[in-house]
Amino acid sequence: MSAPSDVPNHVAIVMDGNGRWARARALPRNRGHRAGEEAVARAVHAGVDLGIGYLTLYAFSTENWRRPKPEVRWLLNDTERFVAQRRSEFHARDIRMRWIGRRDWRVPKRISTIIDETIAMTGSNRGMTLTIAFNYGGRAEIVDAARALATDARARKLDPSRIDERRFARALYDPTLPDVDLFIRTGGEQRVSNYMLWQSSYAELVFLDVLWPDFEAGDLAGALEEFSRRRRRFGKV
Repeated sequence: MSAPSDVPNHVAIVMDGNGRWARARALPRNRGHRAGEEAVARAVHAGVDLGIGYLTLYAFSTENWRRPKPEVRWLLNDTERFVAQRRSEFHARDIRMRWIGRRDWRVPKRISTIIDETIAMTGSNRGMTLTIAFNYGGRAEIVDAARALATDARARKLDPSRIDERRFARALYDPTLPDVDLFIRTGGEQRVSNYMLWQSSYAELVFLDVLWPDFEAGDLAGALEEFSRRRRRFGKV
């Protein structure tokens, strides 16, 4: 698999279509999520092979808590199991794993523990950075950043007049994440679904009809090819 000449540094993916994949096969929804895990592994390895610097995956949103409790419980358990099983595999490929999202009371302690263990395990790696957006919402991230800045201003640690875009970005969940270059959504829907709102202000958007469990390395390479054909002006002529 050859990489396009112009590879985006940061790719963000909305992994959509697990439920519809299962429904089309008369299977329970959790079978779709399980099939989606294999697609995650394929996407991660393809990202390394294609030379992507940062890959950010939308695993569980702040809105996903509204789903039926059995499905939420399954997603939480499966997230823990998947990370425990795959982190050594990713670590062997020099992948650095990070997380973004709220660490509130709804996130079980065992999930927080495995997140922290994995960050520590892979923290010195210098290959692709894989970021999992878990209990994440773009609006929530912006609100939390604004709250942190307001708290510093009230404590007189920050002059409000000195808040600019750069200072605001440093208050986001992971200020080391660069802006998104390529935003991919699978499943045929064409919306951003409250994902990476600040970071994606100048991202190129690619919407794919393929359901996430069917996502292959070639689909990622094809999206990168589409990206390489785009002309990015960033407001200039």
